[in-house]
Amino acid sequence: MADDLTGLLIEWREGDRAALDRLTPLVYDEIRRIAHRHVQREREGHTLQTTALVNEAYLRLAGSGNIAWQNRSHFFAVVAQVMRHILIDYARRRHYVKYGGEAQRVPFDEALAAKETFLMSQPRAAELLALDEALAELAKLDPRKGRVVELRYFGGLSLAETAEVLEVSLMTVRRDWRAAKAWLFKAVTSDK
Repeated sequence: MADDLTGLLIEWREGDRAALDRLTPLVYDEIRRIAHRHVQREREGHTLQTTALVNEAYLRLAGSGNIAWQNRSHFFAVVAQVMRHILIDYARRRHYVKYGGEAQRVPFDEALAAKETFLMSQPRAAELLALDEALAELAKLDPRKGRVVELRYFGGLSLAETAEVLEVSLMTVRRDWRAAKAWLFKAVTSDK
């Protein structure tokens, strides 16, 4: 199946739109699993659902025909990265709205009912933005460690799959993963 997937990715890269149609049923369950993992990490009251995240990622991927797909692992790493960007964009919009952007008039009763749900999801948006900023800083300092975090945390790839994508040894990925987690924890918690 991995060979079929890689072949379809190459055909899609070369402009065969029918390859995307054949590829979609083969990867949908895995993409949904990745999206579900992302949504599960969100706080209660988060309004972006798994299906919406899958659909948004699919639209972004289908619209970008210029990605030089290498293999199955590379494809799912890109999917994870796209989902990460969708969630960051979503968190930024929610943060923007929190401070009055896109303000709308709402009846008082509805505002009170929505307030509790809204307040419960705000800390997660702030955490996600802080993680994104810390990850961007880590990627500047050590791009490989940044990619390891993206592939492992956001992509759900195993250590072995991450090593395959990055073309480094399993031990290197293990060391990078451990160091990156410690660095990110310190970066995110030092501001508090």
